[in-house]
Amino acid sequence: MTVPLKPGTDGAPVALYQRIRNDIESRILSGEWPPGHRVPFEHELMDLYGCSRMTVNKVISGLASAGLVERRRRAGTFVSRPPIQSAVLQIPDLKAEVEGRGERYGYQLLERQQRTATRADLRRFGVPARSPVLALRCLHLSQERPFAVEDRLISLRAVPQAQHQDFTVTPPNVWLVSHVPWTEAEHRIGASKADERTLADLQIRADEACLILDRRTWRNGEPITSVRMIHPGSLYDVIARFTPTG
Repeated sequence: MTVPLKPGTDGAPVALYQRIRNDIESRILSGEWPPGHRVPFEHELMDLYGCSRMTVNKVISGLASAGLVERRRRAGTFVSRPPIQSAVLQIPDLKAEVEGRGERYGYQLLERQQRTATRADLRRFGVPARSPVLALRCLHLSQERPFAVEDRLISLRAVPQAQHQDFTVTPPNVWLVSHVPWTEAEHRIGASKADERTLADLQIRADEACLILDRRTWRNGEPITSVRMIHPGSLYDVIARFTPTG
């Protein structure tokens, strides 16, 4: 019995190799196959998906290159354990930060759009042309007062299961950190006046400066997500405490 595979995110035909890879990635990133889980042997995958050994080998090689699985000689293939990340600027958990100040956290999904990457997305994110992306705009609250506007892009090539996630309940950052391993991150910090839409969302004056945190993450060179967090300048500080190293 073979497994029925889903079409591409835009309904277009997808190569068998990519469809199988998307299905296995979804099992890994959703937690159905947790770290340390043994992936079925090649002959089992051939029977499961009704495909050739060459196709299965290509899928497993791609997953290994992406850091999602590791091959162990004579033992098989296993779901990788995400490496421990360390950085001067950690990826923030806004819910934990707000509650850590003794305040009540709130969250709203303002907009969700699945589309083909625009030219602006390509410049911002570095995803290949015609790539499917998920665009999210969210509002984070502290004591029912706007605390941050989140403008996020997620690559559906790298994280196909994100299209099925209900982000009205779970903030995208919380879900991504829990389900999607990454190997590189870039932070950029700046300050600017907000555009009219952001002024309205944050309920601030036009002359009030905003703190802007831009972050991009990759997995072995493949873009995962790009996010811009915009905070009222009076409500947020960035503090990094560290020690010298050799």
